[in-house]
Amino acid sequence: MAKQSIFGRISTLVRANINAMIDSAEDPQKMLDQLVRDYTNNIADAESAIAETIGNLRLLERDHAEDLQAATEWGNKALAASKKADELRRGGNTADADKFDNLAKVALQRQISAENEARAAEPQLAAQNESVEKLKAGLNGMKEKLQQLKSKAAELVARQKTAEAQNKVADAVKSIDVMDPTSDLGRFEEKIRRQEALAQGKQELAASSLDAQFNQLDDVGELTEVEARLAALKAGGSPAVAGAPAQGAIDAPSAP
Repeated sequence: MAKQSIFGRISTLVRANINAMIDSAEDPQKMLDQLVRDYTNNIADAESAIAETIGNLRLLERDHAEDLQAATEWGNKALAASKKADELRRGGNTADADKFDNLAKVALQRQISAENEARAAEPQLAAQNESVEKLKAGLNGMKEKLQQLKSKAAELVARQKTAEAQNKVADAVKSIDVMDPTSDLGRFEEKIRRQEALAQGKQELAASSLDAQFNQLDDVGELTEVEARLAALKAGGSPAVAGAPAQGAIDAPSAP
């Protein structure tokens, strides 16, 4: 995996606005669980890519070390061949001395070749080491972000459950609120008040009927009194006045 794609993935995930994503979710808990799973999978992919990059770096480092070791060994062989040539030349064996000098030259050529390979790999090694360090830092940032996400998810789920519980309690309290006319208890009280008002109305109606009956009795008494006075008039007397002595008692002569 290319370095740029790894950094792009890490950068995108680290910059993720978790709160904005949660606000737009219908079910925050499911969304958070899925986000944690996706983030964890992305971290695993990044770890795999970084491990491959580190593995390639270690191979490059081993090749570089082998080139340096080879350069050293070829330098030692060149030195040994040169010394042998000098010894032979001092002993008058020019032919063999030239042979070992040629061997020294071959060893030096191979030493130079190994040194060139090692030198050419050094910029790549430096760049690769820098990339690996940045990838490690980015991966650590992803892991820290994952921990923050898990903590934030747990906090939000707890807050959501608390809010749901508070709503349930508020609904329960409202249903028995004696001051709320729309509550169940308020509606039941209103029903009782209507029944009480109906009973009072019936009582007042019954009382009105009794008063009418007693009024009728008073009217009958008055008619009876009138009839009695009329009869007295027809008998030749004067109409009686309530509380006055009868006419016969006034006109009767006294006894001798």
